[in-house]
This record gives sequence, C-alpha cells and structure tokens, in this order.
Amino acid sequence: MQTDRLPRYPLAHLPTPLELLKAVSKFLGGPRLLIKRDDQTGLALGGNKTRKLEFLLADALAQGADMVITAGAAQSNHCRQTAAAAASAGLVCHLVLGGQRPEPGQPLNGNLLLDEILGAKIHWAGQERRDDRLAEVARQLRAQGYHPYVIPYGGSNAVGATGYVRAMEELAAQLAASGQRVDHIVFASSSGGTQAGLMVGAKVTGFAGQVLGIRIDKNDPREGPFDGAVLKLAQATAARVRLNTPITAQDCVIDANYTGGGYGVVGKLEREAIDLMARYEGILLDPVYTGRAFGALVDLVCRKKFTRTETILFWHTGGAPALFAYAADLAK
Repeated sequence: MQTDRLPRYPLAHLPTPLELLKAVSKFLGGPRLLIKRDDQTGLALGGNKTRKLEFLLADALAQGADMVITAGAAQSNHCRQTAAAAASAGLVCHLVLGGQRPEPGQPLNGNLLLDEILGAKIHWAGQERRDDRLAEVARQLRAQGYHPYVIPYGGSNAVGATGYVRAMEELAAQLAASGQRVDHIVFASSSGGTQAGLMVGAKVTGFAGQVLGIRIDKNDPREGPFDGAVLKLAQATAARVRLNTPITAQDCVIDANYTGGGYGVVGKLEREAIDLMARYEGILLDPVYTGRAFGALVDLVCRKKFTRTETILFWHTGGAPALFAYAADLAK
C-alpha cells in the first residue's frame, strides 16, 4: 500500500464495513446504493476523523509533543475524537471551541459532554475567530514550557488527509474481494481533508469513478474559494505519499447546492434524510454532515442525476453523538 511506509498510531477498527443499502435502494427505485461505515471506526463512538488522527498522533509523538490542541464548533466530532485519541496516546488535549461557555447549571450533551468525559481542557473562543484563539492558546502553552502539537480544524492537512488515501486503498481491496464496482463516491465535505485524501487515493488505486463532495458550509468571505483550498491540500497530500500522477482541478468535484441555512442549521432535507436512513436501514446519520450529504444524494437520485444501473457509494463519516444536541431541531 502507498501509505504503509508512513508513521501511523493505530486508533481505528479497520476495515470498516462496506454494506448494501438494500431497503433504501429499493425505496428510491435505483441506483444501487452502498455505504462505507466510517461511523464504525470505534474511537469514542467513531467517525472519519479517527483515520486522520492515526497519522496526526504519530506525527505528534515523533515530534516529542506532550499535548495536542485543536479547534472546532461546540458539537465538533473532530474535537471529540481528538480528545479520545490524545487520551489513548497519553497526551493532554486542549480544545478551542466556538461560542460561549454554557451557563452554570446548563446540562452538557452530545459531543461537548463527551469532550468533558474524555478529559479535554476546553477554551471558548467567544466572538474571536477560532484559528486566532487556537494560535493564542498554543503560544501560552509554549510559554509555560509545554510542547503542544497543533492539529488544524478537521485534522485537514497533508498529514491528516493521508488517512483517506489509506481509506481508498482499503475500499479498493474490499471491492476487489467482493467483485463489486462503484461509479460514484458521495460524502460530506467540510474542512476538505477527507475529500483531498479520497481524491489522491482514487489516483493511487486507479479508481475510475467520480469522487463527489457535498459542501456542508457556506463559503466564508474571509477565505478563498473552497475548491481551490481542497485542490491545494490534495496536491500537498499527493506529494506526501509520493504520487507521481498529477492532481488537477478536474479531480475536485464539489456540489455546493445543499448548504441550506448554513453550518449546523437543520432543515427539512436533513430531517428527512435522517428519518429515511434510520427507518429503512437502522443506521443513524448526524444532523450537520451526513444528514445533509445523504439528503443531497437522495435529491440527486430523485432528479435523475445518476442512472438506475449505476452503483453509488455513500461514505458515512459519523457524527451521531450530535443528534442529542439537536433534538429540538429534529423534532420539528
């Protein structure tokens, strides 16, 4: 495998299952739908960030870090998995979360509760940009004599994205063993690392289908175009795994038509997708990422953007703990 030579700290239960969504495929009348269960990676209730953290934690330990620090939303799946990974590796974890600390006496739930249980030290960014607060906390820790390893938002740099190059190698082996073919891979794309890794992994494995990211966030006017950032990250990841095949703009396919009310805003699309997957397959999606991405996939099927004879793989990136924090929105 292309990624075998790179340092990795084992965290995930791999390979994750590759399953047929038999009931949903029948309900939609085709195409044939498969699901890659990265909600089953195992670390603190699983999720896609565990694959990235295997490479990030290995890099942190190699650099002699005594703690890791990262940032995210209050219900960040990435932060929850980072806290668990740090605990597994014997490192202290600091999290910079967006927004304000909950009022005293207000019960914690979802990922935020799990962050506390996992022993993470939480810093609230308030109105400050999380990246700015992250850099400030890292400076403070270094001034105190610690050696923090900074993990970017979503674990999305070339080190973390390597986890999804490896994931594509894993999928290729599963497809070869089962004699199956996939025409499109569809998944939630937010911080870009999962998509960048899958793009590179597609080149590594010779995957001939389409790798389609469903954009979860609206574009931030303070940042450049999202597709350009994903392409740049994919090219850096390709260099890290020593891929000689070029990664071009044509490889970066993103559908940004399903951002709805914005990040973390649950609407009809997400509620219906969550209900469909739960009631037909007994599989839980989350309200922020996979609910939106699978809702987009269902809409694309209904609009006949795929043929009935194709096979579509939905890559489940996890996040079910956030369901509890969005209970009121899901009940509407």
